[in-house]
Amino acid sequence: MNFIFEPWHWCVLGILLILSELILPAFAALWFGVAAVLVSILLWVFPEMSFVLQLVCWIILSISCTLLWFKFIKPLSVDKTKAGLPREATIGQTGMVIHVGLDAELIRVRFSLPVLGSDEWNCRSLLPVNVGDRVRVVDIIGNELLVQPHNNATSPL
Repeated sequence: MNFIFEPWHWCVLGILLILSELILPAFAALWFGVAAVLVSILLWVFPEMSFVLQLVCWIILSISCTLLWFKFIKPLSVDKTKAGLPREATIGQTGMVIHVGLDAELIRVRFSLPVLGSDEWNCRSLLPVNVGDRVRVVDIIGNELLVQPHNNATSPL
């Protein structure tokens, strides 16, 4: 008696692998499951596929789905904020002055990526700056960032 893999077998296998991702923290079973569902679709379109060809398609699709995940999709989910990172990750960040003349030599700076969880900060500047100037963080003092104009950022205080 020969067992013949039907398209629904691959579909059930794929769904089981995808659901197993709820239990397994590896995040690899998901792509094996997606590949199995794709093989079931291929088998519905081409019902004459041999079992060996089905296995080869599943292996190739599993590898392809996994590589596509790591190459294109996973980089989109990377957290680009600097929240929770040490002081050294903040020093050197550059931003643009959006408001000058606040209390006691304070300026308002907007950063392109959030710095310590916020994209706008009240900062103290070492040198006079104007709205639109680029500044670089050189130190953290309490709840304020100490900045200096970006073109002078190489010189220490």
